Amino acid sequence: MAEASIEERHLLKTLRWWDGFVIALCNPGFLIAALGFSLGALGTWAAVALWGISAAVGMLQTWIYAESASMFPDKPGGISLYAHEGWRGRFSLAGPIGAFGYWIGWSVVLSIFGKTIGDLIVAKWFPNSTWSLFDGVVHLGPAHFIAIGCIIAVWLLNVFGIRPAVWVSYVTGAGLLVTLVIFMFVPYFTGDWHSSNMTWALHGWLGWKTAFVWLFLMGWSIYAAEICATFAPEYHDTRRDTTIALRSAGVFTLMVALLFPLGVGGVTGVPPASQLEGEFYVPALEKLVGPGLAGVVIVLLIGSLFLSMISSTADGSRALYGIARDDMTVKQLYHLNRFHVPARAMTVDLVVNVLLVLFISSNIAILYMSNIGYVLAHVLALSGFLLLRRDRPNWPRPIKVGPVWLGIAAVLVVYNIILIGFGVTNPALTGYGTFTDMWIGVGVLVGSVVLFFYRRIVQDKQKVTFREEVSTEPSAEQMALLREEAAATAD
Repeated sequence: MAEASIEERHLLKTLRWWDGFVIALCNPGFLIAALGFSLGALGTWAAVALWGISAAVGMLQTWIYAESASMFPDKPGGISLYAHEGWRGRFSLAGPIGAFGYWIGWSVVLSIFGKTIGDLIVAKWFPNSTWSLFDGVVHLGPAHFIAIGCIIAVWLLNVFGIRPAVWVSYVTGAGLLVTLVIFMFVPYFTGDWHSSNMTWALHGWLGWKTAFVWLFLMGWSIYAAEICATFAPEYHDTRRDTTIALRSAGVFTLMVALLFPLGVGGVTGVPPASQLEGEFYVPALEKLVGPGLAGVVIVLLIGSLFLSMISSTADGSRALYGIARDDMTVKQLYHLNRFHVPARAMTVDLVVNVLLVLFISSNIAILYMSNIGYVLAHVLALSGFLLLRRDRPNWPRPIKVGPVWLGIAAVLVVYNIILIGFGVTNPALTGYGTFTDMWIGVGVLVGSVVLFFYRRIVQDKQKVTFREEVSTEPSAEQMALLREEAAATAD
């Protein structure tokens, strides 16, 4: 007799919209980590313009994802699960491909930001430290081992439940706001902002291509307000809290994406090539607030990057848990520990990122490798939104955006596809990416398909079907949950 395996633990409804907003404060951290490279490649004015464009796209996407999140209040995993729901009646592989692309985009934050934290600590407090160990691929210095320590610390914070991680996020988020205010507003009062530092390095067709490649990379850094949708099942009021968290995070991110690069660029100009991973913030802060206070602000800056690592572990692990829950990857990841968090998925993140620190030398190379799947996940989620409107018109939508958003979603699908095309075919224009990195990113997506086949054929002993039967209306259980959410909102 076959026995059904049931996950007895559930994600707890312990969050309010402001918790989601604080978790989404990881967005400025992503901008902080990637800004130096963009200033060096684009010039300061061009960097401001492209960060603003990318953040505006991300904000529009959060409006659309609010509807999808309200349709499936029981589904953890965020936008990749909405992509799966929209596409599985037409092409079932879209689900695992989008989900793994989304997961790897969030997961690699740990290695990138851990290394950035290490670089800041070494630049400020150990500038004369030159020792290193060679592992056959990368020369490992103090920054690499600090990065590994940060990855382990973030794992420990998250496996003991979402509330400890959120409380740490509140503390580090407050520090982030101080850092943002200093760079966004203080230079204009101290006289350290100079228009002569503002430059434009994009010219001709090569400039256009470079701009599109960088818009592709910036999507990884600035679309991330959609993280609020990942926690939809954990909000007290899924409809209200998800909507406010998504939209407030999207608007805040757009403001920061315009003002932060403008403030930093006017102070530093284009940083030296040796300081692009984050070291250039040290002399900039010493100029703005003096050497003594600069040390304090750098601690706050490190805290903001640590906040981004916390959010990324929480988000990426739920993506893996969600796709295992929906039978798209190995069932071992469909597991919550006694603190009601997906600890096994978090451990996968831990191992992957330690390996990235040990064997990939450049932060931008890691970012480029992961971003192929991440932007593709947005293409599938946005097109999934359109397919859900067409295929399931009678499905309850507690949040329903107006008809104009169908056109906006279609434009954003095309826009993101164009970015993928430029990004995949022109990795060298980043100055750091290679075709090897591109193939690693593609390999992750191929691996998602292999694991999907393994789950269906070996673990579930079923045939793989590329078009699944999909109900056009919720099941009785789903309808009961939607009614429960509606009643909670009314109360």
